[in-house]
Amino acid sequence: MDALDGVRALAAVAVLVFHVAIESAAALRDNFFSSLLARGDVAVPIFFALSGLLLYRPYARAALLGERPPGTRVYLIKRALRILPAYWLVVVVAMTLWAGPHLGDVKTWLQLLLLGQTYEIHPWWFGLGPRGLAQMWSLCVEAAFYVLLPLVAAALAAYARRGGPGLDARARRLLTGVAVLAASSFAWALLTYFPVYRPYLNTWLPRAWVFFAVGMALAVVSEWARQETGENGPARRFVRAVGASAGSFLLVAALAYAVAASPLTGTRFSGVDGVWADLSELALYATVAAGLVTPAALLPAEGSPYGRFLSSRVMRFLGRVSYGVFLWQFVALYLWYDFTEQQAWSGNFAGNLVVVGTLTLLLATLTHRYVEEPARRLARLATSSRSSSGTSSPSPSQRDSSKETPSGTGMETEMATGTATAPRP
Repeated sequence: MDALDGVRALAAVAVLVFHVAIESAAALRDNFFSSLLARGDVAVPIFFALSGLLLYRPYARAALLGERPPGTRVYLIKRALRILPAYWLVVVVAMTLWAGPHLGDVKTWLQLLLLGQTYEIHPWWFGLGPRGLAQMWSLCVEAAFYVLLPLVAAALAAYARRGGPGLDARARRLLTGVAVLAASSFAWALLTYFPVYRPYLNTWLPRAWVFFAVGMALAVVSEWARQETGENGPARRFVRAVGASAGSFLLVAALAYAVAASPLTGTRFSGVDGVWADLSELALYATVAAGLVTPAALLPAEGSPYGRFLSSRVMRFLGRVSYGVFLWQFVALYLWYDFTEQQAWSGNFAGNLVVVGTLTLLLATLTHRYVEEPARRLARLATSSRSSSGTSSPSPSQRDSSKETPSGTGMETEMATGTATAPRP
């Protein structure tokens, strides 16, 4: 979906701006603009919501219709080939440039290459990862979600089946289960602080379930609306309401972001403020993600100004290369700082943003063309024979799901058949 590529682009740019703002100290000053810059990490929940939407949707459809879920083996192969080759390239480059004394450390290489570095409680590096790789903590969370999704989806489907064969009953049960997942994030936050504060738990999947749940709920609603037979069912009414209220969703997202930039969620980068600030951040970041993703995921058939902006040529391009933007930004930033001999927190936010952004975009474009796209072709080749043997005779519901839903959500065939690629972390 072009609009979701546009949301990816917004999130990727926000993360890049956030990291340059931190490194240049623009996000560390005592004013409201700096506070807004300091909350650019809200882009990570947006990425998680996109993952929940795109990856859970075929499971939601199967649960609603009582069909078999997607094949786990094919799904995991595609996920691995989608994220690992480009990620491994960046790991090798960053480790070679800045981690010379640890190049022979087999444990470090295994942790990094298998996306397990966030589970190292006492790492040799400072912060969230080795130099150039700090942002990869969120990719570790993504990978954990990828692995657990088939199990979580199976549990949700079993709970939905207990509601009987009715579409509405199953959909409501799925939404209830997704709400429980969201609530578990707040329970995890309490566990993080009691009996003692354990900051490393903040980078594990349970804390992020609320963000994935935003997208998973949208997946259920979109499939529910697609399968409803009447025009005035609850899901289709909701979809129409979203289509008519995109501006309201964006306003709520903007207000939630502004509140998140206030002292309610604690001071930034100056210690731990406490559990209430953490709980507030979870709720507000989830609201921002929902406000931005919902009107893009449930676009009306006639489109909207928001959808047209997200689907513009520039936004689509940025969305396509957004994974590379995420991967390369710290490498580009530190290469530039080393080249210019700048010190951290030395200012020049605007100038550094232009140069680092340009270099990041160049590296991301090259990686997309020469690493990501070949890996995708390999994934299709590796799974085509297995997929074709199991889908040669699609069911009527599968054939119907490739059409545009009468509710006007404009979902594309790729999304409907469950083959859409996951959002770039």
